This record gives sequence, structure tokens and C-alpha cells, in this order.
Amino acid sequence: MPVYFYGTNGEYGCFSNFAAYPIRLHGKQWPTNEHYFQAQKFAGTEHEETVRRAETPAKAKRIGNDRRLPLRSDWDRVKDAVMYEAVLAKFTQCPELRRLLLDTGDDYIAEHTERDHYWGDGGDGSGKNRLGLILMEVRKELGESPMPP
Repeated sequence: MPVYFYGTNGEYGCFSNFAAYPIRLHGKQWPTNEHYFQAQKFAGTEHEETVRRAETPAKAKRIGNDRRLPLRSDWDRVKDAVMYEAVLAKFTQCPELRRLLLDTGDDYIAEHTERDHYWGDGGDGSGKNRLGLILMEVRKELGESPMPP
């Protein structure tokens, strides 16, 4: 049975990048995966910290999508790896999320939304569902590694 999520509500709302589960990466605390992901569009610049300090994930996304700011030149090439890094951090740093993800077994996971055809499933399965696919990759990796003490 497929696992669908969108937004932070519902049983699998924690799978959303907007869910309030802080992660620690590169020596910094990030309020959400969305903060980290959007900030990496400007890695090594003043805008990275501006995004990290955004009050909400929605504000972080707005700043990250502001094309008046200089996007890193390799963004299209690295964005999936950046998302994977954030998702892996979230599900390794929070044991209850790790358990919930592993409990989905082999179920297909999709960010179910018409609003996003790249990270989501497009609402009808026509999207690339990259976030869902990354969640399933992370689930596979975590399932193959022992639970931390």
C-alpha cells in the first residue's frame, strides 16, 4: 500500500521537509530539512546563513527561490545529493523517525502533490517524486545498517 504525504500533518507528515525536526550538518544546526536544502543553493555565501536563520521553512523556501540571489553554478547537478544528505541526516539523527520510515517496509513512498512535479508525484503519479524515491533509498540504507544504541 503506498505511503502518501504532503505537508506536515497526518501520520507521515514528518516525512515533509517542512516538519520541525532539526538536523545537524556541517557543524551547524538547521531548524528543518527545508532550511538546509534551500541554504545549500547559496553554500559559502552570506545568503546561506540568512536562509538558516529564516523564521519558518516557508520563509527559507521563499529566500531560496528568490532568483535575484546568485544560485550556485552547480545546483542542478548537486540538488539531489543535497536532498539525500538532508534526508539521511534527519532519519539517522531522530530514532523515532528512523523507526517510522523503516516500518513502511517496502511500500512505495510519494510526496503527493499537484504543486511539484520534480520532488513530488504531480498529484497523479506523473511527477518524478524525487523526494519519495530518496526516502525509499534512505530506508533501504537504514534497513541494512544496525540500529544505533
